[in-house]
Amino acid sequence: MIAGVGALLLVALVQRGDDSVAAHIRARVQDNPSLLSFYSQRAFRPAWSGEHGPNRLADDLVAAISRADLEGLEPEDYYLSQIRSSLDSLRDDAAHGRASPPARVAALDLFLSDAFLLYASHLLGGRVDPETLHPRWDANRRGADLGIVLQDALESRKIARALQRLVPTDEGYRRLREALVRERVIAAQGGWPNDLHERLRLEGDLAGGDSLQLGLRRFQRRHGLEESGVVDAATRAELNVSAAARVEQLRINLERWRWLPQDLGRRHIIVNIASQELQVIEDGEVVIGMRVVVGRELKRTPVFSDTVRYIVLNPNWHVPQTIAVEELIPKIQRDPTYLERFGMHLFTAGPDPQEVDPSTIDWSTVTADSFPYRVRQDPGRLNALGRIKFMFPNRYDIYLHDTPSRGLFDQAQRDFSHGCIRVEKPLDLAVYLMKKSRWDRAAIEGALDEGTERTIYLPRPVPIHLLYWTAWADADGTIQFRPDINDLDQTLAVALAKKN
Repeated sequence: MIAGVGALLLVALVQRGDDSVAAHIRARVQDNPSLLSFYSQRAFRPAWSGEHGPNRLADDLVAAISRADLEGLEPEDYYLSQIRSSLDSLRDDAAHGRASPPARVAALDLFLSDAFLLYASHLLGGRVDPETLHPRWDANRRGADLGIVLQDALESRKIARALQRLVPTDEGYRRLREALVRERVIAAQGGWPNDLHERLRLEGDLAGGDSLQLGLRRFQRRHGLEESGVVDAATRAELNVSAAARVEQLRINLERWRWLPQDLGRRHIIVNIASQELQVIEDGEVVIGMRVVVGRELKRTPVFSDTVRYIVLNPNWHVPQTIAVEELIPKIQRDPTYLERFGMHLFTAGPDPQEVDPSTIDWSTVTADSFPYRVRQDPGRLNALGRIKFMFPNRYDIYLHDTPSRGLFDQAQRDFSHGCIRVEKPLDLAVYLMKKSRWDRAAIEGALDEGTERTIYLPRPVPIHLLYWTAWADADGTIQFRPDINDLDQTLAVALAKKN
């Protein structure tokens, strides 16, 4: 992030021989690389003032900053009050025929430039660096030379347009921003009405002529609840979330949008960890949707973007060592035939692994610290990865895969995995990803029936984004909310509230 000049600019500049505005600017930017780079390109001449005082572009920037709340950001983070006060002071000088001191002219100019660069950096990549909050959150944020952006904005005299070009262009961001405006109005008017009919109507869940039960079902659908049409405990809990809390939830998720790359891909996969759902998007439309199982507490699924490159049919499962020592050892100690019954094989570790007969081991003496083996599970109906896995090689060793535990998809809360993502409709996803190749549904099913492991590469790799959204907008504009299952919203809210 660009370091703010902040309140230091309000201190009178020390005169150093040359009392020109340029000299004061030169003196004050030496410790700020971004401002130094920008002003050195213009021989330290002021950018926002002329011989008759502050120019119209200064007002344009003030207007743009004052609308930062529409993006879920705070205008005062960009020195709005200080800039207005300084502008008023310099213009009062001009109105009374007084020459403003060069130090004050320089201070205002630096305030304006720094405000532009800071606001631009937040629009472009977010106000908060997610990797400072969450060690398993890799943000693939957009980048730009903001000094050039500022110079182009000044030359074109289009300050607001230059800033808006830095905002995420996806429709999902725009719809969420519009929802923020609506929710803010409701919060400002005192919050939700007490009447349930009016409450549901206000949120768009109840139209004229609809029954209350239908409106409740729509509300429940938008909040990931069982669509019972009655006010049960879970529904009441969501109804009791204040409008102000929803405003904060929308602000938080707008920030997460700004952490994403500019182009998600014409075809791409989104896994929303918070809602435990997967969608395949093509040309802005959802073409496949399904439920998923994500990582449970302490084994959370990380957030990052990558590219699906190949799929594996009938995969062997090379059991992660942590699972082997934490979960398999106790099971084998209770049942010495466990490995055989589940199609698992034991191997020595090292570059030349040799299979070991489990019956030759005294399992009663085996501990996590004395387990020099590796475990592999054969393909088959009991294989933990199911019949298909989808690979996007990454440093977390995370992938999508099938599962024999189909009943988990019927659960409302589906955070049961060790970090990898279990998908509800693996065959449908595989058929889609292999479009325009010889691997149609019949060919894939035939290969699966053979029962041997086989790797096939996608004809066109597809971007995948593992995200964490507790609020988002569907293609039709419907705003969805979900519980913060990983307790990440509050952490981000605190970070957003911190001053520069």
